[in-house]
Amino acid sequence: MKSFAAKVEEGVKGENGKPSVGPVYRNLLSENGFPPMDSDITTAWDIFSKSVEKFPDNKMLGWRRIIDDKAGPYLWKTYKEAYEEVLQIGSALRALGAEPGCRVGIYGVNCPQWIIAMEACAAHTLICVPLYDTLGSGAVDYIVDHAEIDFVFVQDTKIKGLLEPDCKCAKRLKAIVSFTNVSKEHKLKASQIGIKTYSWLEFLHMGREKPEETSPPKPFNVCTIMYTSGTSGDPKGVVLTHEAVATFVVGMDLYMDQFEDKMTHDDVYLSFLPLAHILDRMNEEYFFSKGASVGYYHGDLNVLRDDIQELRPTYLAGVPRVFERIHEGIQKALQELNPRRRLIFNALYKHKLSWLNRGYSHSKASPMADFIAFRKIRDKLGGRIRLLVSGGAPLSPEIEEFLRVTCCCFVVQGYGLTETLGGTALGFPDEMCMLGTVGIPAVYNEIRLEEVAEMGYDPLGENPAGEICIRGKCLFSGYYKNPELTDEVMKDGWFHTGDIGEIHPNGVLKIIDRKKNLIKLSQGEYVALENLENIYGQNSLVQDIWVYGDSFKSMLVAVIVPNPETVNRWAKNLGYTKPFEELCSLSELQEHIISELKSTAEKNRLRRFEYIKAVTVEIKAFDVERDLVTATLKNRRNNLLKYYQVQIDEMYRKLASKKM
Repeated sequence: MKSFAAKVEEGVKGENGKPSVGPVYRNLLSENGFPPMDSDITTAWDIFSKSVEKFPDNKMLGWRRIIDDKAGPYLWKTYKEAYEEVLQIGSALRALGAEPGCRVGIYGVNCPQWIIAMEACAAHTLICVPLYDTLGSGAVDYIVDHAEIDFVFVQDTKIKGLLEPDCKCAKRLKAIVSFTNVSKEHKLKASQIGIKTYSWLEFLHMGREKPEETSPPKPFNVCTIMYTSGTSGDPKGVVLTHEAVATFVVGMDLYMDQFEDKMTHDDVYLSFLPLAHILDRMNEEYFFSKGASVGYYHGDLNVLRDDIQELRPTYLAGVPRVFERIHEGIQKALQELNPRRRLIFNALYKHKLSWLNRGYSHSKASPMADFIAFRKIRDKLGGRIRLLVSGGAPLSPEIEEFLRVTCCCFVVQGYGLTETLGGTALGFPDEMCMLGTVGIPAVYNEIRLEEVAEMGYDPLGENPAGEICIRGKCLFSGYYKNPELTDEVMKDGWFHTGDIGEIHPNGVLKIIDRKKNLIKLSQGEYVALENLENIYGQNSLVQDIWVYGDSFKSMLVAVIVPNPETVNRWAKNLGYTKPFEELCSLSELQEHIISELKSTAEKNRLRRFEYIKAVTVEIKAFDVERDLVTATLKNRRNNLLKYYQVQIDEMYRKLASKKM
């Protein structure tokens, strides 16, 4: 059997209350120790500034201007042009009093101004703090206050929210800089609470008038504080140093360089995942290190296809939901073909898949099939695509296989968290044995599994599995102002991810579960199930509730035990005279429950992906006798899933049929 990772330490059986731990695995490039770092790249500022020296005239940042509600062709800033703006923005920040270590917020959709503000922070050892409102209501307010942000760069449409009376953080801000312009109304409102406001051009002008020498960071300086979801309550601030960012980029370069089809300065990346999330941020850092081009979507994911056709990217990264939509679109088009053409497509699919499974690369498995059928799918992705990477949550093996066969490019899955800079593991191109897995350890990290006895996972057992733990150079420094939480997840140098995985005999990692009741939906968003059950349980219609979701689905469903009194009252108002057991079988009651849950969600300002989309109505309360709850009446999730698996599958089947 071919091995893809190196076992560098054996596992250890647990004793004296300590859990068992599995073997330690490294990337084959690190088998005898982590490779020495590139002395030219030790900080995030080095990544950008060195590429400016090497590729000054290369296209760096692309965007589309909206004219009469239509997006025009891509316009570009070169590395040299971007560098000049970075110097001016950095100088303006220093002129306003920003000193090294000062926190600077960036709040808005992906665009060139986002990156220029970020690089300006790096140039002067300022700490970039992305702001992202989908972390929940009040998250921006919390982050500005918690991170003690003094200056913020903002998309013009989000300025209003920062100046609302219920946004308490505005009082501590010294200046707001718009990505574009500031309206007279917002200027007046800001001035009334002591905040200076600047348009982008005004801020550039200030920097030109008051130039300052750069004050580049040291490797140990903090590069960014990136806030991410917690199991409940407020977001947590993940502290990442310049050294960690630089190590990720160097490691990714070493990893990619071993393959025949390499990334170069001619590659083009379409950025549409939020820059406030680690996956897109590190993708862009890597592209900048190569002197390559990044084009930004024009702000509407519903018409992302238009940006793809205009930009013609060579590289796309997305969460599984993005690739599920691509798959759904292709399947819908197939259903519209006449039976003969559909038969030909399926035959060509099986033919190419058989050669892929024999070890042939995607380009050599069946050029005939690519020419006859699959190049049309590649054309839908712009015609130049070379690599698709899925991250943020597991991609189903069926969809991954379909994309590998039909997209005429490399398709791999990756795994990581904000705390590990996103790149903990990555698959090998064209290795079909990695289907459904997330690949092997990154160059500068180690992976091992740790026993989770309460869930029955043992890394030394017959079917080795356990909590995924990470050690190495691509790790966060801790949670900002939260040493207790840091100590909870960092033990003996190992970061405990909360994800359950298994490592196959060939060293490949697969994600199979979550240790805590925090799950990721297929679009990459975290959902705290227990917290949602507490919120929905406040509705008088709910007696018992179990909320279910998994990483292969984009929606939540639930099993509900309704309150008999509330149900009978509802029935009486509608003229129903049936007993409670029969009322629970009515589709009208299901619809009423979903409507009530929606009202509860809106009242508690839940995010859209936290809404319950389908319910199964159960007559009998969850009980200890059926082992559905603990003695303290906490839901036993694994047992509930086994008990209601048929109903769960049926709810998702019906939801899928509604979308067709």
